[in-house]
Amino acid sequence: MPISVNALVVDSKDPAGLARFWSQALDWQIVYESDDEILVTPSQEREPGVFPLLFGANSDVKGAKNRWHFDLTPSDQAAEVVRLEGLGATRIDIGQGDVSWVVMADPEGNEFCVLKSLPPD
Repeated sequence: MPISVNALVVDSKDPAGLARFWSQALDWQIVYESDDEILVTPSQEREPGVFPLLFGANSDVKGAKNRWHFDLTPSDQAAEVVRLEGLGATRIDIGQGDVSWVVMADPEGNEFCVLKSLPPD
């Protein structure tokens, strides 16, 4: 029996605000919006192996480091970090030490990494 991931659900105090941050960060579009759920996806069409992000309302307080996080691979790491900071992300220290990636948090404190740019090939 085949199974697939429908969406990655992200609990949020401000689903609309967080969805807009990630929509801009990933250059994805908001394809559905209600009072308590916003769906962000790379395109209107479903693509195999690609799943949208569903931001849902939840008033719980974030209490620890995320168990899941995004690793983003830009073409220019330094420029991307600056762009994400302009959207509301912050650089954070989670004890990563001297590494080639930059650890950041979105406006609600969810950690993600901006990796060193990959070679063109």
